[in-house]
Amino acid sequence: MLSLARKISVPAATRFATRATTLAAKPVLSTTPRRLQVRSYSNELSNAAAEKETIVKLLYNIGSRKEVEQYLRHFSSVESQKFAVIKVGGAVLTDELETLASALTFLNRVGLYPIVLHGAGPQLNKLLEDAGVEPQYEEGIRITDATTLEIARKVFMSENLKLVDALERHGTRARPIPGGVFVADYLDKDKYGYVGQIKSVNKDAIESSIRSGALPILTSLAETPDGQILNVNADVAAAELATVLEPLKIVFLNEKNGLYHGVTGKKIETINLDEEYDDLMKESWVRYGTKLKIRQCKELLDGLPRSSSVAIISAGHLHKELFTDSGAGTLIRRGHKLFKYDQLDQVDPDKIRRIMETEDSVVKNGETSVASYLRDLQKKNVTLYTDEPGQVLAVVTKDPADPSKPAVLEKLLATKTAVLNNVPDNLWNTIRKDFDVLTWRVGAKAEDGNLDRSWHFERADGSLRNPQDGSTMFFYGIQDSDSVKQTFDGFGKTKTGTRSYSTFVQRRGFASAARPKNVGLIGARGYTGRELINIINNHPNLNLTHVSSRELEGKPLDGYTKSALTHVNLKPEDLKAQEEVDAWVLALPNGVCGPFVNQVETDVKDGKSSDKVLVDLSADYRFDNTWTYGLPEFNRKNLAGATRISNPGCYATGSQMSLRPLLPFFDQHAAPTVFGVSGYSGAGTKPSPKNDPEVLRDNLLPYSMTNHIHEREVSYQLGKPVNFIPHVASFFQGIQLTVNVPLNKTMTSDNVREVFNEFYAGEKLVKVLQEGEPYVRDNSGKHFVRIGGFSVHPDGKRVVVAATIDNLLKGAATQAIQNLNLALGFDEYAGIPLE
Repeated sequence: MLSLARKISVPAATRFATRATTLAAKPVLSTTPRRLQVRSYSNELSNAAAEKETIVKLLYNIGSRKEVEQYLRHFSSVESQKFAVIKVGGAVLTDELETLASALTFLNRVGLYPIVLHGAGPQLNKLLEDAGVEPQYEEGIRITDATTLEIARKVFMSENLKLVDALERHGTRARPIPGGVFVADYLDKDKYGYVGQIKSVNKDAIESSIRSGALPILTSLAETPDGQILNVNADVAAAELATVLEPLKIVFLNEKNGLYHGVTGKKIETINLDEEYDDLMKESWVRYGTKLKIRQCKELLDGLPRSSSVAIISAGHLHKELFTDSGAGTLIRRGHKLFKYDQLDQVDPDKIRRIMETEDSVVKNGETSVASYLRDLQKKNVTLYTDEPGQVLAVVTKDPADPSKPAVLEKLLATKTAVLNNVPDNLWNTIRKDFDVLTWRVGAKAEDGNLDRSWHFERADGSLRNPQDGSTMFFYGIQDSDSVKQTFDGFGKTKTGTRSYSTFVQRRGFASAARPKNVGLIGARGYTGRELINIINNHPNLNLTHVSSRELEGKPLDGYTKSALTHVNLKPEDLKAQEEVDAWVLALPNGVCGPFVNQVETDVKDGKSSDKVLVDLSADYRFDNTWTYGLPEFNRKNLAGATRISNPGCYATGSQMSLRPLLPFFDQHAAPTVFGVSGYSGAGTKPSPKNDPEVLRDNLLPYSMTNHIHEREVSYQLGKPVNFIPHVASFFQGIQLTVNVPLNKTMTSDNVREVFNEFYAGEKLVKVLQEGEPYVRDNSGKHFVRIGGFSVHPDGKRVVVAATIDNLLKGAATQAIQNLNLALGFDEYAGIPLE
């Protein structure tokens, strides 16, 4: 039963008006009780205001006061139902229910009323499986028969009430609205069954819920005019709802926290559709789900006001996305098309005049006029940027007498509306592409403008402050201190000739970033340790300073030419004394590295050592979520700057490379099977039948045929069960993987090959063969994975993929170097031969 007494859920004005009406309707027997009653209401309103103030202050932890308050004003400036439509995937309800309830409660506590619409796909699939009903799809649409519809109705009602109950537990009133909002006709009854195409949206239930102070919680079920329930895709329903309500935000919650670039692996922070859509859709990595989502967002936003935008975000990062300039997920908006002019007479002078008169402090305070500035600008080589409605302006100049001097950003002006829509960020990205080196000056009162000083610091490589006038000179792209001094000559000098405070080294520190980093290797005796030494010996940015091996202690290190090293036998307690080491690589057997890790953690906590990057090559931390899983092709964004990295296993790397592109096409009722054969170097240096050439001659040894550590690792990382059967053969180095994948849809060999081509487009250490199968002998000693075969069964529902990987290189040492490069701030492929 819904609670009717939530103290702070109703908007203050509505709540006060309601109570005033109630008081007026009651007979009053004396004035004293009435005064007491009014005082209690007044106290309640004060408590609500105090609670809102407290929560707003909590928001200051994720953004500046200015950011939070301007977004609150922005969101509060529209009717409640026009704030946001939030679409929640079924997986979020299962995995992040409490996080979602907490996030929605936060929004409600500051007076906002998001309209929540949820799906229930995973839950429906589970119940259909339990009922023995196999899901059927046609062109990506779930075929819904009477049995499926009945189960779907129950699932949606159950999940709807589950979210409502969670919100109520958090003290937030919520109203379940499982139906009555969407009116639909059959999409194609003969083809899809009970699947609807929305024709209209009834807002009455939504508006009634908000008026009563409750969050409306909707499902995507629709009804025909005569009352027949129809199933509608939740994304489609959310888009139809947004089209009618025209909210400021349409939020799609997913567990990935955004969209990711298919080549760099980095999260896409912003997509400005007017500027980027056509080029973006031509990118080879924009495929399948990503392409569909971007296209759907464009079609949705094309019909909405420019103030509307789409955010793709996880539940836990919702506040940061909504209340900070930088955001947290992926923001998709129409934006404003930017225009670039290389001559002053190409741009409309009235557009320049309007924004300078409203946003330029030196014009507003009378220090100069627009006409005077434009006249002076004619003497310089100038590049101007502005947008269609004239909400931003950037002026970049070059000295015609000395083209070697850095370009100067003379003006960067933006209206408040432009800042709220992140137009300056889009403009900045364009400027960065056009100018490799740039300097600009920000006055002492920049905080009074729409872009505060912190915005500039975040985008600069360094800065210099002038104590005389409080202004700051910023720069990026200058690579050495002499050039910086030359650029800043004459700026920021005091009367005594001493230079003012500079952040050239302290802020961004690229003097130190260019310094080679020192690596210590613990476990140097093994084959992988040997390969690591070889790569570091040719690495432009890494030096080996320690090689530790109990068996080789005291013996000189052969094959390393940068310096003379002798093997040592380091104990865990010895590591804190090696302060010059930036990263330790732990090339130890499973179950051995724990004491080293624990000692480093303790020394850092006790202040006896600075923190170090730890790269563990064993399996000890591959299932520990506090460590970063080091498969860069799938996890680059988290590896940059990471300090605890678990290097994947060799079989696990090859298996995931073979399986991950096909993950959306896995048959949910049949697990893939990986048949793996490794050279005997994979069995290590400790003598055993698995690395004895005599035992292996004319032989193939299966081992650990179920529950191998790499079977568990691959299944854990993919989130799907995978069967793995390992073997060891008589060759020394390399792995052959034959991977059998049952499919959930009919595909051809060309379809599968295209999936891999698109998935790995731009990956320098993955080679997708266009014909034939990869051979171990061709890949032994190479640093990349080869994938090919792509043989599909005649029924089109099963594919076999073949892959080869060098177990000591990409399966171990090369991958460790990739991880070190990313963690220490170097190019990912530095030191790695790419052919």
